[in-house]
Amino acid sequence: MAKDYYGILGVSKDATQDQIKRAYRKLARELHPDVNQEDGAQERFREVSTAYEVLSDPQKRQMVDLGGDPMDSGGGAAGGRAGGDPFAGFGGLGDIMDAFFGGGSGGSAGRGPRSRVQQGSDALLRLELTLEECAQGVNRDVTVDTAVVCDTCEGGGSSAGSAPSTCDTCEGRGEIQSVQRSFLGQVMTSRPCPVCRGFGEVITDPCQQCGGDGRVRSRRTITVKIPAGVGDGMRVRLAGEGEVGPGGGPAGDLFVEVEELQHERFVRDGADLHCHVQVPMTAAALGTVVNIRTLEDEEELTVEPGTQPGTEYVLDGRGLPKLRSNGRVSGHGDLHVHLDVRVPTKLDEDQADLLRQLATAREEEQPEPTVSAGGNGHRNGIFSRFRGFGHR
Repeated sequence: MAKDYYGILGVSKDATQDQIKRAYRKLARELHPDVNQEDGAQERFREVSTAYEVLSDPQKRQMVDLGGDPMDSGGGAAGGRAGGDPFAGFGGLGDIMDAFFGGGSGGSAGRGPRSRVQQGSDALLRLELTLEECAQGVNRDVTVDTAVVCDTCEGGGSSAGSAPSTCDTCEGRGEIQSVQRSFLGQVMTSRPCPVCRGFGEVITDPCQQCGGDGRVRSRRTITVKIPAGVGDGMRVRLAGEGEVGPGGGPAGDLFVEVEELQHERFVRDGADLHCHVQVPMTAAALGTVVNIRTLEDEEELTVEPGTQPGTEYVLDGRGLPKLRSNGRVSGHGDLHVHLDVRVPTKLDEDQADLLRQLATAREEEQPEPTVSAGGNGHRNGIFSRFRGFGHR
């Protein structure tokens, strides 16, 4: 079913182009995202901009008056109504007939002028966050430099008191045609008008502030809400906060990409965290209790006697929030604590004697050094193999 574009702008079907333009500017000024932050205002702004794009184009407006929808992907054949183009799904037979016979395909119209009101492009901003900010979520004020609607001409592009005039070169069609002879006869081709660039009208007195583009660059500050659980490379989308399109068209979206800073203690793996804790050799042998700093607080970790190097302890739910694609959090990851046993590198004579006594008491075999082949033991000091300590 075709949309009621007249109703969206609040004008009658016999409204003039000036009345349609005034209605659009009034609504665009009220609903623009920079002014109106209410729920649904952004979607309403898009509808108003689309309605103006359609009704300001003579060809598209004619299609609406006939019951079709020019913005419909089906080409606006009025729902299969008699008189619609039966070849609309085959790449546009009308365009082929126009090229060879100059628009004689049952009186089908050309493409017509294109609208000055265009959709704006998206913008990208990168934001550095710490691991703690990624875990908890944060509201951050950011400065963006994007195109906004010119407040002098309100997107129209003309100076106050003036309006665009019909292009004399293409007479408002937005395209010019040329005829060439070929073995098929006369071939008529169409191309955008070089004077009006396909718009069908020329801004004779452009706005001094925007130069006729209907938009200007502006630096503004907005608040970005970063949800808990985001990670490096994730993007947060802010609808309608991107670049305003030419002619004051609807703005694109702003994407804020997260750049997570490296943490001094934790390594992140999805929602899980990994860290390393060093304990002395004697503490690993005798057992001990160590304090583990998590992202939120401290917890005591009991190291059992005889714990071996590389032992991993898992603290359930002490990782980051698990952020789902719908923006909601579903549980938390875990904190993996890897135990590094610290072996002393320098011993005095008394300490070495104590270790020898311990080895004797445990009846542990002493290592027997072997000098590598062709080497000099005194010069290289390299042992090729050791006998392992026996364990009891």
